[in-house]
Amino acid sequence: MEFFIADTHFFHAELLTSRNFSPRPFDFLEEEHPAMIQAWNARVGELDTVYHLGDVAMLNHIKPPKEAYALTLELLMQLNGHIVLIKGNHDTRDMLKYLTKHNPLLSDGLPKFSFNDVGVIIKANHHQFFLTHYPLMFGRTDSSINLHGHIHHYSVGVQENINVGVDSADLDYLMTNERPVWGSPLNLAEIELMIQRKHDAFAKGR
Repeated sequence: MEFFIADTHFFHAELLTSRNFSPRPFDFLEEEHPAMIQAWNARVGELDTVYHLGDVAMLNHIKPPKEAYALTLELLMQLNGHIVLIKGNHDTRDMLKYLTKHNPLLSDGLPKFSFNDVGVIIKANHHQFFLTHYPLMFGRTDSSINLHGHIHHYSVGVQENINVGVDSADLDYLMTNERPVWGSPLNLAEIELMIQRKHDAFAKGR
């Protein structure tokens, strides 16, 4: 199966109580990290694919940088699946190079990590999904959808854009009983519900 997530911001303690972003449902990283790992692994299998659309971690305060990269790798190794990393504004190329050098093979013989600087295009369920960190603005289209992160608790006011970040306001298009545990990657069925309901909401507003 394929899953989608963005803006995990592992190790970013300030984000838990930030006034600039919606507070996360934890007081300490020691609570947040195990909960996010458990939520991820509860739905992602060993050989599933997760598209991570940027801003994996925030470890600018750790010196030397290689120590920060090692902490990031240690955490990512606890997450199931193949992880396709699309570079976010807080993901350094040196960090991605470090992961490239420490990239294990899973049981299917394929590497755990793959990397993209700008984005990926995949086709599924009659949609063409543009997977990017930053929101794209490509106008009205019948089949193209931009899955993105970057804007945390905000939603782009365009029906073709779906924010898949863990703090996303677009998650409100899922009913309470449909929403996965906070911090979980989203599957395609959930994405499709969000697309349809955002489309319906915009149609009512015309």
